[in-house]
Amino acid sequence: MRLAVDGAAGVHEAFVYTGGRPFDRALPAVVFVHGAMHDHSVWTLLARWFAHHGFCVLAPDLPGHGKSAGPPLESVEAIAAWLLALQGAAGVDAASLVGHSMGSLVALEAAAQAPQRAQRLVMIGTAYPMTVSPALLEAAKGDPFAAIDSVNALSHSTLAAKPSYPGPGMWLHGANRALMRRLQMGQRDANLFLDDFEVCNRYAGGLAAAARVACPATLILGGRDQMTTPKQSAQIAQALGARTVTLAAGHSLMSEVPDALLAALRAAIDQSDT
Repeated sequence: MRLAVDGAAGVHEAFVYTGGRPFDRALPAVVFVHGAMHDHSVWTLLARWFAHHGFCVLAPDLPGHGKSAGPPLESVEAIAAWLLALQGAAGVDAASLVGHSMGSLVALEAAAQAPQRAQRLVMIGTAYPMTVSPALLEAAKGDPFAAIDSVNALSHSTLAAKPSYPGPGMWLHGANRALMRRLQMGQRDANLFLDDFEVCNRYAGGLAAAARVACPATLILGGRDQMTTPKQSAQIAQALGARTVTLAAGHSLMSEVPDALLAALRAAIDQSDT
């Protein structure tokens, strides 16, 4: 599905994956927000499950990523405002917001900017503050593809998780590396890697945002995560009064533990309903 979204950078067309089902705004909505150097494809399994079990799904490519037009946005706050505008363009008044890594900060900020429009908040592979080492940012300026390789190695806790997504024994490192390289090469006018990681590094409003969030919150973390370690999430979890679930995975939870993550996400949304 494609939507015209009026954001800070003007009106641009956004690509939105709907989980393989026609979009029906009358159903309860789940919005999936991908992380740095990713696109909607990381949500395929989760998006399809919810779309086929009584929900309408919005899994957009963020501006400047994948099939969405427009320049990459420069802050978590700007991306959150764009996400809310996209939700409005789809005719969705309120939704469960589910984000991974950078996307988790965007989901948090969106739930704070418009508390009445967030029914649930689920932050996957998150941390606050989500600081990035100066060495990695400097490497990204000179050789973003080498920086991609570094991040890709740190994002996985195993070479071939079983059962992994999209299939048992899938080479997770290679698939994620290919996705990140494709996104980097797709931006001729920007260093997308540097832009995305600077967005994470600059975000300083997490605790203030948490104080404005009105919906139930759940954190789903990878116990072996080297990018956003579980201990880095304790402060934001406390500020949100969030339930925390830890899975046996690294940062790439969607591909390493797809079944366990789906179960945890279903429980998070069901718990929020009660």
